[in-house]
Amino acid sequence: MPETSKQRRPTIRDVAREAGVSRGTVSRVLNGGHMVSSEALAAVTAAIERTGFSANQHARSLATGRANSIAFLLTESQDLLFDDPNFSALLRGCAAALSKLNIPLVLMFASSAEERRQTIEFISGGHVDGVLLVSSHAGDPVLPQLLKAQIPVVASGRPLGFERKIGYVGADDYEGARQMTQHLLDGGRRRIATITGPLDTSGGVDRLAGYKEALGDAVDPALIVSGDYTRQSGEKRMLQLLEVAPDLDAVFVASDLMAVGALTVLRQAGRDVPADVAVAGFDDAPLANSVDPLLTTVHQPLDRIGAEMVRLLVEVIDGNEPLAVTVPTHLVIRQST
Repeated sequence: MPETSKQRRPTIRDVAREAGVSRGTVSRVLNGGHMVSSEALAAVTAAIERTGFSANQHARSLATGRANSIAFLLTESQDLLFDDPNFSALLRGCAAALSKLNIPLVLMFASSAEERRQTIEFISGGHVDGVLLVSSHAGDPVLPQLLKAQIPVVASGRPLGFERKIGYVGADDYEGARQMTQHLLDGGRRRIATITGPLDTSGGVDRLAGYKEALGDAVDPALIVSGDYTRQSGEKRMLQLLEVAPDLDAVFVASDLMAVGALTVLRQAGRDVPADVAVAGFDDAPLANSVDPLLTTVHQPLDRIGAEMVRLLVEVIDGNEPLAVTVPTHLVIRQST
């Protein structure tokens, strides 16, 4: 380590001298590595490690006009971050991708009018460069307000009504649901019910559409009930289905958490799973592999979805047009079907 670093905090000048490059090259590396050769990038990275240099975030923000941080905005109750494993998995994926870019993540919530007000005020104040929007519902005022403030946004899932205005990344909900329903049909099931997700979200809409596509003319509206992705709604809607259709022999549930609730009700009603009723979920959350019987489900790669959201948002922040990415799903067949 150079002698100067023992007496004072290392500067860009020290890094440049150690790497044998200009201060401008070091600055470009610190601000994303654009227009820097691979050799210079390697030299500067090594020099930063040797000198112990740490960029002054405030000074960098003043120089670039950026906050150098990104918000993970969940438009749901804070409790769901811990109750629903999907949200925590998506948060981990986004945080890991941002960490590789040395960009801090700011966790925010906007489930109430006051939270929405505070969130919009904070974000519009320039404290973050963009927003990773999670669990947006049709009619939610947050997204229009972010767009009005000209904040770069990328959503998790198709943002209903805003598909042509912002970028988004989502699992192939439609095809995953269609394949799962077809799997139940191929297993000889004929009275197949479904507990949908919220129908003001793309996941709720598209998974229901995939279910209907597989059944075709056999769709029975009495076998379709809507939940809200919570375990409690899975229990409530399963009870409702047993009342209106006691002869059902399968149920496709639009989330694993709701499917666990459905399993509880079926067990209490004396229905054997899968002998009497097959149960299939969606998500492939860790709990799907810990319930009895093990839950057949649709796997959606949330880590990859989070990484793709970060990639697209950084591109939008850099001035590129927003893109949409649909990530494939696949069936995970276990004991419940």
